[in-house]
Amino acid sequence: MPQLVLASTSSYRRALLEKLQLPFITAAPQTDETPLPAETASVLVQRLALAKATALTARYPQHLIIGSDQVCVINGKIVGKPHNQENAIKQLEQASGQCVTFYTGLALINTATNSQNCLCETFDVYFRSLNSAEIEGYLTREQPWNCAGSFKSEGLGITLFDRLSGRDPNTLVGLPLIALTQMLIEQGINPLL
Repeated sequence: MPQLVLASTSSYRRALLEKLQLPFITAAPQTDETPLPAETASVLVQRLALAKATALTARYPQHLIIGSDQVCVINGKIVGKPHNQENAIKQLEQASGQCVTFYTGLALINTATNSQNCLCETFDVYFRSLNSAEIEGYLTREQPWNCAGSFKSEGLGITLFDRLSGRDPNTLVGLPLIALTQMLIEQGINPLL
């Protein structure tokens, strides 16, 4: 079985991949994540997921490399990580009472066979109407500066929502495990066998 490499330093993606109970290593892909002009969210996350996996192919020539990237779209605008409280406040104010769609790109490259698979999973988050005190209280407690959309759904962020809609809740955290499992099975790796 070829060794799995997660092309990410994200502790969230690492924790998600650990759910599959397969051995893997992580490596930083060093990829420019700047969106291209007029690039849609779906195209952006697939391009970046594939770029992250591709960035490690020379270092891992007999491996399965997993790349992933995520953005959210609020009112038709692509939004990434806030990086600070001021930006997080703006993002959550924009999301309040809205349906926000998360786009997560997933790529799997088999460097031994030079095959690759790439897709985009979406997940909709319906925010309840939030007031300033709720936004401030949430950000003080969780400080989600490195999370697209300014929340952690696996933590207190769940209190921000009215409902969620999508195929795989792991997609919202940043790694669509249902789709990844299907890709791995196609490569001869079944987490259950």
